[in-house]
Amino acid sequence: MVPPDLDGERVDAALARLLGLSRSKVADLAASGHVQADGKPLGKSDRLIGGTLVDVELPPVGPPPGLEVVAEPVEGMRIVYDDTEIVVVDKPAYVAAHPSVGWSGPTVVGGLAGVGYRISTSGAPERQGIVQRLDVGTSGLMVVAKSERAYTVLKQAFRDRVVDKTYHALVQGLPDPHEGTIDAPIGRHTGHDYRFAVRRDGRESVTHYQLLEAHRAASLLEIELETGRTHQIRVHFSALRHPLCGDLTYGADPVLARRLGLERQWLHAVRLGFDHPGSGERVEFESAYPADLVEALERVRA
Repeated sequence: MVPPDLDGERVDAALARLLGLSRSKVADLAASGHVQADGKPLGKSDRLIGGTLVDVELPPVGPPPGLEVVAEPVEGMRIVYDDTEIVVVDKPAYVAAHPSVGWSGPTVVGGLAGVGYRISTSGAPERQGIVQRLDVGTSGLMVVAKSERAYTVLKQAFRDRVVDKTYHALVQGLPDPHEGTIDAPIGRHTGHDYRFAVRRDGRESVTHYQLLEAHRAASLLEIELETGRTHQIRVHFSALRHPLCGDLTYGADPVLARRLGLERQWLHAVRLGFDHPGSGERVEFESAYPADLVEALERVRA
């Protein structure tokens, strides 16, 4: 029913206010015949009449085509911690955080659904509960929100940079200095849609690192992320000419990768710490290296 205060207003403007949609979205609905009064379609520029019953047919809410969540268990994905607010998983490599265009493999969201987890409904339908992401080829710890409160609190914690995110990476060569901070903005690569690069007009990106082990071909680093840009660690060390071993996308030596038996970048999220969104207590979780990274590190040490 059109309220009196909307009498005489344009369909697109009035329904946008009434339904919380954009004017362009209402215009699209009207153009498709989904806005009607007394059984007759209304155009976006038609005027509403107070007291008239207007029918608006909204499209179903759901993920875009091709982004449906496939609920099936993910081999090798381990539940590290679980309560009413959160679930912490140890993600294997070759698993995405959530469905995305061009990815048809397993996902964390689908894996949790496949073993019966009910996740927060916040976020886009295909990535509900996801408050952080790891690259498909990166293994290690991820936290997923199970409640609406946890989703809101954790998203803010990541924005406020109060989540401790620690990674271990095996990089080619020996960085000099042996510990330091990389403060270099990151944006999309101009020549490759799927890659990122250090760019003057990019988003602020800060990475802290320190040397753990130095070997002839490569160095093991401990890395703390202050920001969380896509491919941040991979881009920053590639820019320093010390790409991650096995990371052919960002300039790693394919000969060394083969010698180490690597089919992905040597990068693992080893620790994750944050204030629990329910109790407020600080919690911290750890993850051991998976077998392929252990094997590569042993070959470097040898």
